[in-house]
Amino acid sequence: MSAVALVVAAGRGERLGSPGPKAFVMCGGRPMLEWSIDALKAVPEIGHIVVALPAGVQAPAGTSGVVGGQERSHSVRAALHHTLAGDPVLVHDAARPLVTPEIIRACLAGLDAEADAAIASARVTDTVKEQADAAGPPTVARTLDRDRLWAIQTPQVFRREVLERALAQPHDVLAAATDDASIVEAMGGTVRLVESPRDNLKITTPDDLRLAESLLKAR
Repeated sequence: MSAVALVVAAGRGERLGSPGPKAFVMCGGRPMLEWSIDALKAVPEIGHIVVALPAGVQAPAGTSGVVGGQERSHSVRAALHHTLAGDPVLVHDAARPLVTPEIIRACLAGLDAEADAAIASARVTDTVKEQADAAGPPTVARTLDRDRLWAIQTPQVFRREVLERALAQPHDVLAAATDDASIVEAMGGTVRLVESPRDNLKITTPDDLRLAESLLKAR
């Protein structure tokens, strides 16, 4: 059975300074969403692409559209329910337009027989410090071991039944989740880290957008 891809494109663009949906902000001369769709279409293992969109927005050609939910995981659940088949299931954020077919294939291949999920991630190179839980100016509680730290990206690939169980969690659990893999982790699932380039960045601010455009131009 071929894989299905769910693309989250229902987010708003306030921090980016956009009056409309973030996924449709122009990036490198085209809507941000189109870069991810093209990368997914270039992977033969993916048989169906479903995009979670704001209400009233049409899905790109060659994909199916569904209205996204209030929170990120609600959008993923809505897109998953729109598919009748497909295993494994790949979830990708439209705000990461620098994803490549190679990253997508690596994540699909990372879902080995013992894993419930395989997620794109980049090794952390900065020194990371944890803030002490106290009132007043922030102070350092401890320095984390960066050799064990990874910055998590998308795509994230899941066994379909595992993702279905994860997205069946209560509303407050889904609302608090910053990615779907964290829900699988909390359920005791095994999540594989698949090393990915750091330039598979998420666009959140105008500075991110300028950097992404520069990287796309250099390709």
